[in-house]
Amino acid sequence: MPNLPKDFIELCHSVTAKRPKTVIDHILEHGFITTEELKEIYGYNHPPRAIRDVREHGIPLETFRVMSSDGRKIAAYRFGDVKTKRFTKLSGRTGLSKKIKDALTEKYGCKCFIYLEEIDGRELQIDHRVPYEVGGDGESVELDPEDFMLLSGSANRAKSWSCEHCENWKNTKDRTICLTCYWAYPENYSHIAMRQIRRLDLVWQEDEVTTYEKLKTKARFLEKEIPLFVKEIIENEIRRRST
Repeated sequence: MPNLPKDFIELCHSVTAKRPKTVIDHILEHGFITTEELKEIYGYNHPPRAIRDVREHGIPLETFRVMSSDGRKIAAYRFGDVKTKRFTKLSGRTGLSKKIKDALTEKYGCKCFIYLEEIDGRELQIDHRVPYEVGGDGESVELDPEDFMLLSGSANRAKSWSCEHCENWKNTKDRTICLTCYWAYPENYSHIAMRQIRRLDLVWQEDEVTTYEKLKTKARFLEKEIPLFVKEIIENEIRRRST
């Protein structure tokens, strides 16, 4: 390993979340980590998610190719540009993340920004509205809580998959595209991962579950999928009100 800036080492050691810490510690010890090692040694079946976790802590990683144990070319990751000036505002980020989460829950409640469901605050995860790989943290020293969102685990996984398959993530890297995406602002968007799609995530909770079960029973009777059946109900109601 080359000599690393003190600020960078401190940033690495400030990460306590298990998944990114595992990646960071392995690279610090061995110089790089492969997708094979992430799966076989650490049991992470979706290596890009683990790598994204590291990058979202402000730690740059670059991808290169190596040979796997069975002779295939696979991805490997090592630290990227670790110039000291990159990390000034990221010192103590772990504590800062808690402050941002607290600010968001105080303003919006313990609610997933995507599914709009109320869940235990301990289960909510903080995520950049604009993926760190695209927008970084901007130029200001202070991070703005409004640049982040609270997500349930399932919403975060869905967002990760969609973003990682988006052309803007892979090549374009235009922050303004992300700002008009569903995954950044589900209440006001013009596309989903650069595709002309609109979506409505509905969650039935507690007493509402009875209504869902009635919908499911009716849909099965009509031999229709529930999403299609719900769409038809909405479309019929819109037509009824417009006549």
